[in-house]
Amino acid sequence: MAVETLTQKPPGPLLSFWLAFRENRGAVIGLAIVCFVVFIAVFANFLAPYNPLEQYRDFTKLPPIWAEGGNWAHPLGTDPLGRDMLSRILYGSRISLFIGLSVMLVSAVVGVSLGLLAAFWGGMVDVIIIRVMDLIMAIPSLVLAILIIAVIGPNLTNTIIAVTIVYLPRYVRLVRASALSELSKDYVVAARVAGVGPWRLMIKTVLPNCMAPLIVQAALGISDAILEAAGLGFLGLGAQPPMPEWGSMLADSKDLITSHPWVMALPGMAILITVLAINLMGDGLRDALDPRLRKS
Repeated sequence: MAVETLTQKPPGPLLSFWLAFRENRGAVIGLAIVCFVVFIAVFANFLAPYNPLEQYRDFTKLPPIWAEGGNWAHPLGTDPLGRDMLSRILYGSRISLFIGLSVMLVSAVVGVSLGLLAAFWGGMVDVIIIRVMDLIMAIPSLVLAILIIAVIGPNLTNTIIAVTIVYLPRYVRLVRASALSELSKDYVVAARVAGVGPWRLMIKTVLPNCMAPLIVQAALGISDAILEAAGLGFLGLGAQPPMPEWGSMLADSKDLITSHPWVMALPGMAILITVLAINLMGDGLRDALDPRLRKS
């Protein structure tokens, strides 16, 4: 009787990545929370019970429903101007995620370009790019962001510009280091011998092999940008009132921290949960993309 041997087909790259990613339970929880935050940000128009800018003068400083005096018409209460806290937090998720994603995309595109130029051209090009990045990193991030905002003015667009400049060196130095490591490998030497041009060598040969650490940095960079923008908003240098940005919401309610703590605690908890979830997801991405960190 013939014995059939069943060979199991190896999983594809996406399935392998997911199997490695889900080994980190914290990362899976973080991914679920991030997906939820993205969902409420996209559908804030439908989920929010009220216009975030509308004021209800008869319901100012209304406590949340779990506190005495709460009203189900405003489940999370209202702020000193009578604006619904639930609606403002839902709309605030859209603004905070927009800032984080915008900073990450612009920083990644510019940082990858400058990092590859520094690695491939070397010489004075490398020196100039790296020295400029060192100069940016020599100044504390919040101080530099405040300086930039003081020059160009406080608003949402300028906040994105300032935070992008602050976090640009991370991407430049990461891509440059990864590219320099790849340039010494045999497949790059073989491509050069085969006559591959410098631009194609950069974009199609070297860059794909630098993507793993870049993806992790991009994920973690979103949470850093949200925190930085919230800090600027708290100082009055970020998104300007009445825009429902979480940092500016904290600034508007700082005088009520003892008398009406929920007005400040709710946007603070939104920042904490979102940033923590993104960081947990980033840790999972790092573990899944680096075979040395995978569990046996």
